[in-house]
Formats: sequence, C-alpha cells, structure tokens
Amino acid sequence: MDTNNKEFIDVEDALKRVGGNEGLYKRLLGRFIDGDHFGALESAIQSGDTEESAHLAHTLKGVSANLSLAKVTALSAELEQAIKNGNDYAALLSDLKQAYETTLKKISEISG
Repeated sequence: MDTNNKEFIDVEDALKRVGGNEGLYKRLLGRFIDGDHFGALESAIQSGDTEESAHLAHTLKGVSANLSLAKVTALSAELEQAIKNGNDYAALLSDLKQAYETTLKKISEISG
C-alpha cells in the first residue's frame, strides 16, 4: 500500500487505527467512495438547508478523520464552522470538492 499521499491520505495513521489490517482499511475506503458524502452535502447546501448542511459537513469530517483523509477532514471542519457561523463558504465548498475528488483518486490508486 502506497504511503506517500500524506497530504490527502495518511495511510500509516489509518493502519494504526485498524490494527494494521490493510484489507479492512481498503473495505472502509470502498464504503467511503460508495457513500457519496460530498454529493449529499452539496445537495443540502443547494437546497438552502443550513442545519442539514452543517450536520453533513460534520459527518464528512468524522468519517474522513477516522480514515485519516487529512485534507478532506480539515476542509470539512472549516466548512462546518463557516456554515454554523453564517459566513460565506462558497470558496471553501469549492476547495472541499476539489480535495474530495482528488482524495477519491488517491483512494483508487492505493486500493488498486
């Protein structure tokens, strides 16, 4: 398993979380991909539901943190706070989308 993606995925840290079980980690990454967490978040934002948007940003933050998906975790946390504080978060959402898509590609590379 490639461990050179720490900006997006800290595989070393993630493997510690799952007791070194690469198979389990790969399955969890697969579930992350299948979950389409960003799509749900984006839909909630587009519908104007700030409470649901903040909840989904929080969920994405937690799931990505458990999988050691560093960039998505950090940006999700920032987005959650921006939504809760009523700040403009269009640029943050764009950055998160880009990080999410890049992370999905990195997951595909390491899950091979």
